Amino acid sequence: MPFLRFGVLALLITALAGCNTLKRLTEVGEEPRLTEIQNPVKQPNYQPVSLPMPAVEPVAYHENSLWRTGARAFFKDQRAARVGDIMTITITIADNANVSNTTTRTRTTAEDASLSSFLGYEAQLGNILPDAVDPTSLVDADSTTNSTGTGTVNRSETINLKVAAVVTQVLPNGNLVVSGLQEIRINYEVRELHINGIVRPEDITAANTVSYEKVAEARIAYGGRGQLSDVQQPRYGMQIYETLFPF
Repeated sequence: MPFLRFGVLALLITALAGCNTLKRLTEVGEEPRLTEIQNPVKQPNYQPVSLPMPAVEPVAYHENSLWRTGARAFFKDQRAARVGDIMTITITIADNANVSNTTTRTRTTAEDASLSSFLGYEAQLGNILPDAVDPTSLVDADSTTNSTGTGTVNRSETINLKVAAVVTQVLPNGNLVVSGLQEIRINYEVRELHINGIVRPEDITAANTVSYEKVAEARIAYGGRGQLSDVQQPRYGMQIYETLFPF
């Protein structure tokens, strides 16, 4: 039985990490391979965006007029507007947050009740209560409560990047669904930048750029893969052990 359990555990570990292990073995001594350019719509986890949309307003054309409703100039607008168009998204994050809270609460309660004189009937308490009762100290209560709480948050983030995104969908109200992926290989480390979200055409500048804070439902991921990232991650056995170990 112990050998059977060991064999089942070994098969489980092999099934969980087998594919990735074989891939890593084929890349030993080689630079990390870049991901091929793929259609974002064809990705397994891609889902079209569905949000509440306002009613579509018809475009009004005026006789003897060269102006078109929604146009910014008489010339062709070079900004991204259709599926397949490209725009540049600038990501400049410099956030600092410092929060410190301190709460102190103290409460002291004291109660004392006696029946030292009650028309002489206090002497009869011995017939009802134990002989050791003292009418002058029938009830004596004392309570003290102290509570102290301290919380501190100190966060600092700085990111300054640019990424070109492709328009993958045009919503009924004209907003653009964009998706961008950028990979940079430096020696044996690949840095990856992913961004997805929804952009209003009005927020796109004349230079065909938009800032990240104007991207609705933004999903930004910045990380890497390679030798340095592998060293920073626990080995597969340790990850599986920490996942299964209940204590």
